[in-house]
Amino acid sequence: MTDQYTATPSDDELRRTLAQVRTEVGKAVVGQDGAVTGMIIALLARGHVLLEGVPGVAKTLLVRSVSHALSLDTKRVQFTPDLMPGDVTGSLIYDAKAGEFSFREGPVFTNILLADEINRTPPKTQSSLLEAMEERQVSADGVTRALPDPFLVAATQNPIEYEGTYTLPEAQLDRFLLKLVLDLPERAVEVDVLTRHAGGFNPRDLTAAGVTPVLGAAELTQAQRAVARVQASPDVLGYIVDLARATRQSPSVKLGVSPRGSTALLAASKAWAWLNGSPGITPDHVQAMVLPVLRHRIQLRPEAELEGVSVDAILRSILTQVRVPI
Repeated sequence: MTDQYTATPSDDELRRTLAQVRTEVGKAVVGQDGAVTGMIIALLARGHVLLEGVPGVAKTLLVRSVSHALSLDTKRVQFTPDLMPGDVTGSLIYDAKAGEFSFREGPVFTNILLADEINRTPPKTQSSLLEAMEERQVSADGVTRALPDPFLVAATQNPIEYEGTYTLPEAQLDRFLLKLVLDLPERAVEVDVLTRHAGGFNPRDLTAAGVTPVLGAAELTQAQRAVARVQASPDVLGYIVDLARATRQSPSVKLGVSPRGSTALLAASKAWAWLNGSPGITPDHVQAMVLPVLRHRIQLRPEAELEGVSVDAILRSILTQVRVPI
């Protein structure tokens, strides 16, 4: 990407450019502004994203479009029942000419890894991503290899009731900063999608669709540093803890939010506050992040599931019950 700045961009310039990412992605993906914002927040907070929705709601196209607009390298892995851990992280290959083994990097060595339908593969292969997601490195044959920076796993999954899906282990779910749910589009949006395809839109050619890179890795790193400087008052930190503790006390919940979840809520709230031009987190920023950050970190009791209780409904109820600091 050609450097579009003659000097280091200011925070306001970075915010405007990141807002433009939504415009660029909108040239390929219709009606998913919230998911685009969620991916930007995850990148700013150095987290990972789990995208859930029925097949065919443009989860894969969304990730590719965001990567293209941010000038980031991206690779895709289609998770299948026979996928092996080495197919993701890489493996040792014997070089007959040199008479020695060498490491062949897997697709995880990229900026944005699109893990497509991650819950269609057995837990052993799902777990192969854990070190990469948490430590941002891959270990093989006693050697640790750092992953590129920035690094984000954008994993798509089908609803668990779909055939051929495996439940993700709790330890892996906890590594995702956000879980974004992509619903089926409304009629007007679906008509817009068909209109674009009727006009010759090719989802495999983002350049022809007019999606233009507007930001690079260097600017994204600068934005990440700016997000890290966002302040959080003791009252707001206490509010985050109170929200997490309330999930553990809910009678419908078997497993509530852990301290790692509280840390994730803080990180996402800082990113959202910075995107809104605020020097510090307010309760409003925290409330906006509660559902996407916490919904995948809660396990319901079997009787609550049978009664049709949803995690989102529990979180909305908790938001109304926990005292908000003034």
